[in-house]
Amino acid sequence: MNINEEVLKAFEIIQQGGIILYPTDTVWGIGCDATNPEAVAKIYKLKQRAETQSMIVLMNGEKMMYNVFKDIPEVAWQIMDLSDPSPASLRDEQAKQKPITLILDKPRNVAPNLIAPDNTLGIRIVKEPFCFKLMEKMKKPLVSTSANISGQPTPKSFKEISPEIIKGVDYVVNLQREKIAGKPSTIIKLTNDSQVKVIRK
Repeated sequence: MNINEEVLKAFEIIQQGGIILYPTDTVWGIGCDATNPEAVAKIYKLKQRAETQSMIVLMNGEKMMYNVFKDIPEVAWQIMDLSDPSPASLRDEQAKQKPITLILDKPRNVAPNLIAPDNTLGIRIVKEPFCFKLMEKMKKPLVSTSANISGQPTPKSFKEISPEIIKGVDYVVNLQREKIAGKPSTIIKLTNDSQVKVIRK
């Protein structure tokens, strides 16, 4: 259960176009290279989810965000600063427990089947060690969608994940299997003209 070994194993699978089951900063997720449409299609098929129901991607910082979005509203940075569970904001338990997913306009450099019909993409900046290190090695965003068949409850721990999902992925990351998941992220939709809409609190 060495994090660096798990990052390397997951990276090798993702490089080959595979999909992984892994712990995120919120719940257990299914993921792949966000620039690989064939790998993305495998996740839609496994989850029995329509491709019009777009999935979010994780990123590890500002550089990756600007590679995907040419224009990022200033309010996006303000919202992410407020939700950042850094030592300065640790006393704000709600901020610590509720990561923020932002839906932004006009993504590029990602798989077309990740982009919603209204030309938006949901993204979340993560500092969770496994995800961060994996994306550092990939140098690409990582797809993140809950580890369940579409329409079924989101698993709160690894042991709640269905055998169908476990058997359907190419690799299961051997970390944090005893951990109870955090709360799903708050979802906020932003437009380039700075309109703000809360999709999920």
